[in-house]
Amino acid sequence: MPLNYNLVKFTHAAGTSAQLPKPGRPEIAFVGRSNVGKSSIMNKLFNRKSLVKVSSKPGKTTTINFFAVEGVDFVDLPGYGFARVGGHDQDRWNELMGGYFEGGRNIRLVVALVDIRHDMMDLDEEMVDYLLKLELPFCVTFTKADKLSKSRAAQQARALARQFTLPSNVPVVVTSATSGIGMNELRATIEQALRG
Repeated sequence: MPLNYNLVKFTHAAGTSAQLPKPGRPEIAFVGRSNVGKSSIMNKLFNRKSLVKVSSKPGKTTTINFFAVEGVDFVDLPGYGFARVGGHDQDRWNELMGGYFEGGRNIRLVVALVDIRHDMMDLDEEMVDYLLKLELPFCVTFTKADKLSKSRAAQQARALARQFTLPSNVPVVVTSATSGIGMNELRATIEQALRG
């Protein structure tokens, strides 16, 4: 049975790895650069306008936020790559992210969000390499596809998949939070990972 995303509710926020809830429930994690449109994609997924806070300032989210849907936790991870993070904040961010990804959690899928309008960026490549190194299941989800024509978006998605040298078993989804492109495909990818 598909998940009823309309039943989503916010359950927890963690600012350090010690504040993370105990692992156990299946988790779907969302990660990406600070301005990739992560909050907008998650809101579209849940059919909500502002459940996941959309900030006008990239990098505003500094906690890991958990949202529950029918026994599954959807996890909103802080964006990476924003310029205003100083030494102490960067250390805390690294501790928080490392504590999450390397804490023995029941991660069924990491949704790695990448802006389709740009060639591969170093930070995105580092995140994909990190997920491969940890052998975590993930999909690459290209955002903001409405900013390109349909043919250009398809062409750019293929080019980016080649730049990332993704293994053939890594799903690639092209999405837009504005138009809804690819949201059914993203839901299907999530539900396949949960059944996995």
